[in-house]
Amino acid sequence: MEVRRELPFRIVVQPQRLEKKLYGRVVAYRDGIATVEGLGNIGYYENVQFEEGAKGIVMNVDTQLSYVVTTSGEVHIGEMCLATGEVPAVPVGYDVLGKVLDPLGNVLEGDTFTPTQIYPVERSAKPLYERSRVNEPVETGIAAIDMLIPVGHGQRELILGDRQVGKTTLATDILINQKDKDVIGVYVSIGQKVSDTAAIINNFKMNDVMDQVVMVVAAASDPAIVRFLAPYAGVSMAEYFMEQGRKVIIIFDDLSKHAVSYRELTLLLRRPPGREAYPGDIFYAHSRLLERAAKLTNGGSITAFPICETQLGDFSAYIPTNLISITDGQLFLDSGLFNAGRRPAINIGLSVSRVGGAAQYPAIRKLSSGLRSTLARYEELSEFTKFGGRLDDASQKILSRGERTIRLLVQAAHELYDSLEQAALLVLLNNGYFDAVDVADVKEVWNSVREYLRTGVPQLKGVDLHEPLDDETTRLILMAGERAMKIGKLNGT
Repeated sequence: MEVRRELPFRIVVQPQRLEKKLYGRVVAYRDGIATVEGLGNIGYYENVQFEEGAKGIVMNVDTQLSYVVTTSGEVHIGEMCLATGEVPAVPVGYDVLGKVLDPLGNVLEGDTFTPTQIYPVERSAKPLYERSRVNEPVETGIAAIDMLIPVGHGQRELILGDRQVGKTTLATDILINQKDKDVIGVYVSIGQKVSDTAAIINNFKMNDVMDQVVMVVAAASDPAIVRFLAPYAGVSMAEYFMEQGRKVIIIFDDLSKHAVSYRELTLLLRRPPGREAYPGDIFYAHSRLLERAAKLTNGGSITAFPICETQLGDFSAYIPTNLISITDGQLFLDSGLFNAGRRPAINIGLSVSRVGGAAQYPAIRKLSSGLRSTLARYEELSEFTKFGGRLDDASQKILSRGERTIRLLVQAAHELYDSLEQAALLVLLNNGYFDAVDVADVKEVWNSVREYLRTGVPQLKGVDLHEPLDDETTRLILMAGERAMKIGKLNGT
């Protein structure tokens, strides 16, 4: 079968080009870097095949010498090598769905296949005239995001926070919520432990979404060049589906480890170090990656959720600020909130979406219009009461409703709300339904309402959230709430 191969700046080697200049000899080898002489017409980022089977990629070129970073195998001094005329490329298409691949296109888990099309890992971002406005909501299933920090298809939303605050769980839940939706997922694991990556794969399988997800895995034990190529390989696979008019969500977990791998690589190549020893083009390395996420005029899109790890909550560090300036907003996960049991631990005050209500269902946008300011006022009042301050009745009411709202925004892992449930929650909140419920019982009462909405009110299944809720729909939701409350009382809750 003929493989279609797209190459951005090099052509496939033709037999007549196999001349003396395409061959070289290794004169030095250290730390995975082979110094080669004799490759007279080699190109930057070109694949190299060594005599004894090892492979590599040209990362530096001098007038007399080429510097090749090995991706596999061992290299020995004096060994011959061949310039292939090709660049790193990965298989694309529907065959990759449900499989685990490495950044070089090798299948790690799943049935092997013969690719029908190949994309290079480095491709130019789509030009402006092929792009469209971001105005379709990504249904994340996380109420705090969909109500307060909405994300649209084609957007780039950074997830950042300290270690062990639920960044990966939040990202995987977003993909899990795409089950049975016309959305494809790409999960790129960069420098993670093999056991952690295996747990994510099992999680996708248990939730029956693996068939619409492709995993690109570069383990912590892989060479730095493989870890560096991982996100570019993942977004190349995503671009195929975007060009077919499909919606794609891609997770980069995480780009702080990607930056470390690039730093390791460039220091070994003796490039001059910059701030914090990162190379001077680290910003370009991430911007050219994330710029490939877009929404196209054909309806296809790539929505990027890059993850970045902070140290002690310092998001003003070098790599986090780079990524914040590149992306269209950020979700900041606070370790203090996480330890207090507010999960997902999204700090509403420090999180933002620069697309905003344009990527929200109109019904939810209207219902949640005052929610953010209410929560901000609640945070101010709760700080005030810590010092023994006394509140008037109006402030006490804001404090009471804020406590219940915060409790309702807490979601356990894989506890996902669909858009209609979120609209119902906002209707009940705005009408003071939970004001008389004890704070400790709020979540249990809401779960009863959710269950009754699913089973007892079939009229709501056809509600169109692209328009504000009409009076009849609002009445049905309030009646469902009252009905669920009566059932709960009869059951002794």
